Amino acid sequence: MMQRAKMKKQIIKTENAPSAIGPYNQAVKAGNTVYISGQIPLDHVSGKLVDSSFSDQVNKVFDNLIAIAAAAGSELNHAVKLTIYLSNLSKFGEVNSIMEARMNAPYPARVTIQAAKLPLDAEIEIDAILVIPN
Repeated sequence: MMQRAKMKKQIIKTENAPSAIGPYNQAVKAGNTVYISGQIPLDHVSGKLVDSSFSDQVNKVFDNLIAIAAAAGSELNHAVKLTIYLSNLSKFGEVNSIMEARMNAPYPARVTIQAAKLPLDAEIEIDAILVIPN
């Protein structure tokens, strides 16, 4: 019987982003790839959802992603893939504008999905896959 090699995973955790609210981690690093769990606009200090403008919510999600990327020894500009979940797809343009302001070209591959319901009734959630350059 062939023995399988055990994959080495490093759990990424930072106090500068919200703690996981379930049985998962903020991010997992495997080799030079970092998988960041979906981030909603939670304030990492209060633990409460940012309930001001949609723009503020999107920026908070990017703040959380940036903090987790930094904890992994990387940056969000190393993202190769984002998945964006919106409760209302009509806000797609606003997300694009904020993403352009928060990230540098060339931009990652991306999927945007309208979701019927997101955790804690958030209006947006984003997850990311980063590849750290050698």
